[in-house]
Amino acid sequence: MNTLLWILQIVLALVFAGAGLVIMVKSRAGLSKMFGDWVDNIPPSLLKLLGLAEFAAAVGLVLPPLVGVLPVLTALAAVGVVIVMIGAVVIHVGRTDYPGLAMNVIIAAMAGLVAWARFGPYTF
Repeated sequence: MNTLLWILQIVLALVFAGAGLVIMVKSRAGLSKMFGDWVDNIPPSLLKLLGLAEFAAAVGLVLPPLVGVLPVLTALAAVGVVIVMIGAVVIHVGRTDYPGLAMNVIIAAMAGLVAWARFGPYTF
């Protein structure tokens, strides 16, 4: 189970580090082309904050247990991912974008499993 959790943590970290960096560095027009026009409805500062939160979550999913400092941050980062994905689900449902919704639900489920396991029976 620990191996599965590490795989999930690494996959989630790669997805969120990539998305976070892209959101932080690309222009609004570039993000709109890449992710869809939902970004046009989000204030630019909130969009950049979202990118920063996603990148921080990526770091939190893998770095604390690797360096042995506050490994509980991994579970908290996973909870943060679930929260971000709930926000994404709300946006997709509001836009009736159901294909995009499926990926958000899958990512939320992966992060939820990591949070549950790292807070519970498979802590570091």
